[in-house]
Amino acid sequence: MPGVKTNEREGTRAVLRHTRISPNKARQVLDLIRGQDVDRAAETLSLGDREAATIIGKVLASAVANAVHNDGLNGEELYVSACFADEGSTLKRWRPRARGRATRIRKRTSHVTIIVSRLPEERLARRRAKLAATGTQRSRRVAGSRRRQRSEVETTRPAPAPEVDELEPDEELDVVEPDIDEAEEFDEVEDVDEADDGEFDEVEDVDEVEDVDEADDGEFDEVEDVDETDDEEFDEVEDVDETEDEIAAEDTSDDDEIAAEDSSEDEGADAQATSSDETSGASAEKKGK
Repeated sequence: MPGVKTNEREGTRAVLRHTRISPNKARQVLDLIRGQDVDRAAETLSLGDREAATIIGKVLASAVANAVHNDGLNGEELYVSACFADEGSTLKRWRPRARGRATRIRKRTSHVTIIVSRLPEERLARRRAKLAATGTQRSRRVAGSRRRQRSEVETTRPAPAPEVDELEPDEELDVVEPDIDEAEEFDEVEDVDEADDGEFDEVEDVDEVEDVDEADDGEFDEVEDVDETDDEEFDEVEDVDETEDEIAAEDTSDDDEIAAEDSSEDEGADAQATSSDETSGASAEKKGK
């Protein structure tokens, strides 16, 4: 029994005729999306790196738009029920070759057809169950994260202040009034304490005056010590001056003695010279006679 003809297939179709692409190249891409959901097929074509994937992606978008606008179907419940590429007209060109020959160039075209239909009820039920399961899992994750956030906020929130019972305006506080005798005795005790404090302040003033006098005496003693040290230094300077004077007197006496000895020696030499002259003159006189 022959199968269903191409023109008799149910669904909404989109056809691209005389596209400048080889049917074999188009069929390799169409085999990837046949029987897939529309969303999955569009994702596969968008990630393809062939030129045919771009062209077939546009044809698929046109088929989905026809199903939604013309047939009133839900775009999320569609799938690629059929897709094929028929051979179109071939453009013949020539290329010159060696020795005056020429070779034929065949530029092939194709007719791309994509048919989309509504998913069967079984597949729709499975898909809805899967979406519900993922939705419940997501809702559970969201609810758990919210519970954790609320618990963290409650732990970091400061403890509430204890409530204080407010008195009603009708209630009145019992005020205990002290006795007059006790109040007078308390005033007398305070007066005595103030008198003691005054005496204590006077004693402290006297102690401060004595401390000041002692400090002045200490400063005066220091001044006397400084004067005594100055006197001792002056005495030492006078002793040094006296020793220098004695040394200078000794030096002058020594110089006088040396000068006297020199003068005595000079006189003896003069006397000898005169005596020698006299003897020499007498001897000359004797010779003349």
